Amino acid sequence: MLIFRQLLDPQSSTYTYLIGDAESHQVVLIDPVFEQVGRDTALIGELGLELLCTLDTHVHADHVTGAWLLKERLGSQIFIAKQSGAKGADRYLEHGEHVEFGKRYLEVRATPGHTAGCVTYVLDDKSRTFTGDALLIRGAGRTDFQQGNPGILYRSVHSQIFTLPASCLIYPGHDYRGLTVTSVAEERQFNPRLGGAISENDFAGYMNNLGLGHPKQMEFAVPANLNCGRPDETQLLDSEPDWAPLHYTFAGIWEIQPRWVEEHLEDVKILDVRELEEFDGPLGHIPGANHIPLGSLKERLDEISKEQPIVTICRAGGRSARASLILQQAGLSNVANLAGGILRWRAENLTVVGAAD
Repeated sequence: MLIFRQLLDPQSSTYTYLIGDAESHQVVLIDPVFEQVGRDTALIGELGLELLCTLDTHVHADHVTGAWLLKERLGSQIFIAKQSGAKGADRYLEHGEHVEFGKRYLEVRATPGHTAGCVTYVLDDKSRTFTGDALLIRGAGRTDFQQGNPGILYRSVHSQIFTLPASCLIYPGHDYRGLTVTSVAEERQFNPRLGGAISENDFAGYMNNLGLGHPKQMEFAVPANLNCGRPDETQLLDSEPDWAPLHYTFAGIWEIQPRWVEEHLEDVKILDVRELEEFDGPLGHIPGANHIPLGSLKERLDEISKEQPIVTICRAGGRSARASLILQQAGLSNVANLAGGILRWRAENLTVVGAAD
């Protein structure tokens, strides 16, 4: 059985793919994004997976890869094409090699043309392929920088991707319209740049007249990606909170453990978002907690002090998770949700007031 997730970075419209062997729980990550490493790390942890390596399809120009940061956090290796010119990888891939995870593997196919070092990854049973920017859904990656060449790209797609089984699903590196997947059969027939009777000259004429501006992050992203995503000291993008030992969940919530909170009650503000009858009810509440029900939180944001970090709490952690997001969207950065809510707090025999015996 295959583990598979398609993940999106909305800023760059980049797709990241988590692929793994369900029996061994070993996985690889294709085209991770630096700013989404927290999300990816949370998913891998919650599913109990082992990240063996990250695989970039090429040196990206529109975002910084998360390969280096994932190696720092999870110990995963960095794989990239030998022709990419990138430094700092653990393995440089060549055409025809296999990247193994558990009992499964991805075949590496060289598909230059968008850049000189583009590769496509094909799943062992040829049911799925991950084409990066070489082949997009009803499109193709541009060929006007980083040693791009429309003739080479045309031949790459036709010899290495269009020769796959017609039913093979194609997962691209980007899509700017929200489309998620296509197939070899569809792109052979309907791709307006490469499909049907389109010739290499037709394709070159199309690509040479796109008239596109350079990607906004190109001057920053390409140098960083040539170092496998390792930023220099003036370009650090990671801004995780450091006021407490927090845990980031795949749901996008920063969580904090009850016992740490009890030991640091003087250093934080507790915001209880239950209804009044719950706050004063049999479960009690944390000493010194402020009470604002979730339903009125947005209208009462001016009552919340920004002088100390805020810990949100409810009965079991659901409503307070929403409250933490509301506070963050309002510009309060030092916010965390109490994991498990007052039920968890009580289960750990921590101090409460107003509780029934």
